[in-house]
Amino acid sequence: MRFILDFLYIIVLLLYSPVVVYRVIRHKRYKDGWAQRFGKISRDNPTKKSIWIHAVSVGEVNAAKTIIQELKKFSDFDIVISTTTDTGQARAKVIFGNEHKVIYFPFDFSLCMQRAFRNINPAICLLMELEVWPNFVDIAKKLNVPVVIVNGRISDRSFSRYSKIKPLIKRVFAKIERALAQTQEYADRFKIIGVPENNVVVTGSLKYDTAQITDKVQGSDLLESQLEACGIRVMSNEGRATKLWVAGATGPGEEEIILDVYNQLLTNNKFKDLLLVVVPRKPERFNEVANLITNSGFECLRYSTIKTQDSINEPQVTRDKKRVVLGDTMGDLRKFYSLSSIIFVGRSLVPMGGSDMMEAAALGKCTMFGPHAFNFRQTVDALLENEGAILVKDEQEFFNAIQRCLSDTDYTQKIARNGQQVIKNNQGATQKTVKQIEKYLKAI
Repeated sequence: MRFILDFLYIIVLLLYSPVVVYRVIRHKRYKDGWAQRFGKISRDNPTKKSIWIHAVSVGEVNAAKTIIQELKKFSDFDIVISTTTDTGQARAKVIFGNEHKVIYFPFDFSLCMQRAFRNINPAICLLMELEVWPNFVDIAKKLNVPVVIVNGRISDRSFSRYSKIKPLIKRVFAKIERALAQTQEYADRFKIIGVPENNVVVTGSLKYDTAQITDKVQGSDLLESQLEACGIRVMSNEGRATKLWVAGATGPGEEEIILDVYNQLLTNNKFKDLLLVVVPRKPERFNEVANLITNSGFECLRYSTIKTQDSINEPQVTRDKKRVVLGDTMGDLRKFYSLSSIIFVGRSLVPMGGSDMMEAAALGKCTMFGPHAFNFRQTVDALLENEGAILVKDEQEFFNAIQRCLSDTDYTQKIARNGQQVIKNNQGATQKTVKQIEKYLKAI
């Protein structure tokens, strides 16, 4: 079976290789970590057992923060964090790189995985949300290394796909030691696709715990002063202040709609103090979105330029032209969120699954998203049920919702308060999750 799987992987790799080469050349992706992807991983103390945590990309990395903080108390084990994407790797190094080993997840070829397990020497493997690979779990099982799915969820799309190949994947999921699911619905899905019923536990969503309940974000004061150097006064006790509408983690096809809605709003003199900030989800789209902004008739203020500009020397901007700020840096989205009046959470107006809306709601901001946030359905349902967010189904609803939020302060503040309370009410998954994990660590 292993040889058949490896052969299939080779075929897929050959077919996909032109895409990889294109992205390396065009978008500068996949340039790093190739030795690690083939299992060549070095550790300072390779004989010491480790806790191997795999988080595919940025969302999973962020969700792992509270768990890793708690697992640090098990000092007999090193912590190794692996990611699949470049953005996930960058985020993991920022958050964990000073304390823990951060690597790229190896290819699921049997030889690569065997080599990785020898080098990482895990006592337990924690898979954030779902990422389950056949050779990975097979080798772990043969080495008596428990594999635990943490913050587990199976989206509607994934469940539909798994259901079609249930006879094949049941053997894989049967080897999972524990599936710690976010909701009962997800727990039921894990059982259906093969995780033994007694191995499934509902612990809640870690993302509620990692969502910081605060009205102040570190670095937001500096951002505020940088914007003020461009003539954008976000907070002011004198006269009128600029209201920021932040469209965060946007995807292809959304920016056009957002810019069109913004242009319509600016025709109303009541909203002349509104400023749009667009922060694309993927860094390789920064230039594309910058061109889109200018081609739509706006002046594009790139935050990467503002950020590196001496605050004494104001950047060159055209005062009589409508402006849009492009958030073209990594790690600054929450700072923009913290200064905003209204937040739109992207990849949801188009069928891309949505982005994490918990951070926005936790900051006590009026949050809205489109109809395609299916990757966050449980959070969407909780927020909408408690009037803690706004759902906009199309461009017209989008325009009407922004207009109402700008005109009705009481309504905007109610949405913001309710959303923050939903986040508070759903916190606590970290402790439930750690209790499950520590059973295995104490037994070693």
